[in-house]
Amino acid sequence: MSDRPITLAVIVGAHGVTGEVRVKLFGSGLDALKSHKSFNNGALTLKSLRPQKDLGIARFAEIADRNAAEAARGTELTVPRSALPPLGEDEYYHADLIGLPVVSESGQPLGKVQAVENFGAGDVLDIVRDDGKSFMVPVTAGEIDDSRVVIDPVWAE
Repeated sequence: MSDRPITLAVIVGAHGVTGEVRVKLFGSGLDALKSHKSFNNGALTLKSLRPQKDLGIARFAEIADRNAAEAARGTELTVPRSALPPLGEDEYYHADLIGLPVVSESGQPLGKVQAVENFGAGDVLDIVRDDGKSFMVPVTAGEIDDSRVVIDPVWAE
């Protein structure tokens, strides 16, 4: 497993005039973000974080005023993959699934995972074929390991 950066949130704008920013959270919410103090290879240091509606309001040591906060809009907040908590059996991080090849039980290539979605009933793999067409498969329908996803080819029809 590589130690590539994993995006936990993105700065979506300024909040007030003192350098606070609004952040859109991905994954497990505020607590997951609060467990890290440094982001983007040390470029941003988290000083505080609080909830506001469906966003978080964060203060970073390096963002001192509204102009800097506005300039930071669109900045993804990343941590190394190794900084994430260890997984239990049959658990996975969405980022680890993106890009995995998808094959049938007989090993026939069916595509690769381009996204993991959740529409309320559980995680769904969005798989793109070589021809650019995509199809979706519930995560529970596949066998997932570190190198590939194996599914019944009936899902690809």
